[in-house]
Amino acid sequence: MSPVEQFFEALEHTPLSLWVRGPSLLAFPLILTVHTIGMGFLAGVSAAINLRILGVAPTVPLHVLPKFYPVLWAALAANFVSGVLLLAGYPYKAFSNPVFYAKLSLIALAVFLMLKIRRDVLEGRARHAKLLASASLLSWVGAMTAGRLLAYTFKWLLVGIPGGF
Repeated sequence: MSPVEQFFEALEHTPLSLWVRGPSLLAFPLILTVHTIGMGFLAGVSAAINLRILGVAPTVPLHVLPKFYPVLWAALAANFVSGVLLLAGYPYKAFSNPVFYAKLSLIALAVFLMLKIRRDVLEGRARHAKLLASASLLSWVGAMTAGRLLAYTFKWLLVGIPGGF
């Protein structure tokens, strides 16, 4: 077994990892539920802001949209914590899958675009507003798609245990 595989095997046997996948029938579904709800709020509120910038609901003033950012940050925090817990349960499954890195990259891009939209569009400097909103929507759709594909595109479930395609 390679040093990398030894490292992941050690991670897979930590109490946290065993708890996520372990005897409790509630841990994994509860974590996944929190992740899904967080994703709904994060991508949903971001989509609403982006769609407004693209011309949907033009009577909603842009200056009120920053009030939704605390919801975005709370949802991002919930997704970060639940995502780390999901990762702890199956670290080798995630880290050996290129789709996982695509998901993380798209999330990073989407968060960057959320910040840029707030600074450049919602606070009065509307440079490239529609381009930013379109890119943000595509980033969230890509991140969610990659996240769903993680359940089906892995090659290894745990170190030494094949389970994917």
